[in-house]
Amino acid sequence: MVALTASFASAPSAATITMAMTKKRSGGAVCYAELSFPSFLPKQVENIKDTFARKLATRIDRLPVPVSFSDNSIMNSCVRPLIQSKTSPVVLLHGFDSPCLEWRYTYPLLEEAGLETWAVDILGWGFSDLERLPPCNVASKREHFYQLWKSLITRPMILVGTSLGAAVAIDFVANHPEAKAQEI
Repeated sequence: MVALTASFASAPSAATITMAMTKKRSGGAVCYAELSFPSFLPKQVENIKDTFARKLATRIDRLPVPVSFSDNSIMNSCVRPLIQSKTSPVVLLHGFDSPCLEWRYTYPLLEEAGLETWAVDILGWGFSDLERLPPCNVASKREHFYQLWKSLITRPMILVGTSLGAAVAIDFVANHPEAKAQEI
């Protein structure tokens, strides 16, 4: 077996991919990727079988979002874009009871199309660090997402949401129309 390891310093998260070559009985070689997940993800992420979910999970990062209802910034989990484009970024908001990994099939397609894409965990869901559970009501979700937009995304965006994500998007643009380029 031959093992090769590569770290991607330019990637937003500290993902490492280890490639290993093993010999089959027929003499051919099989190549598989062993993905290294961010340390803040629960150990159960190792049990995920879906290749798309595994790849996206390696890119999950935590970014500080200051909010008025907490003394500390909330370390919000999200998948950041690899590219920044001149067009409005696409921001994906997951549905009820799921993390940003819900977008595991859509996210790579949007990136391949050259779109600046974010997949954001909504306050109270996903892999965000909530040392002490803050209020997770509609107003808190709105403020949290506004502060995330204001500090990280910074320009009008195309919001895409399913289920809970759609409700958050509708409430958000009703209160902050300056942040919306389009809503889907």
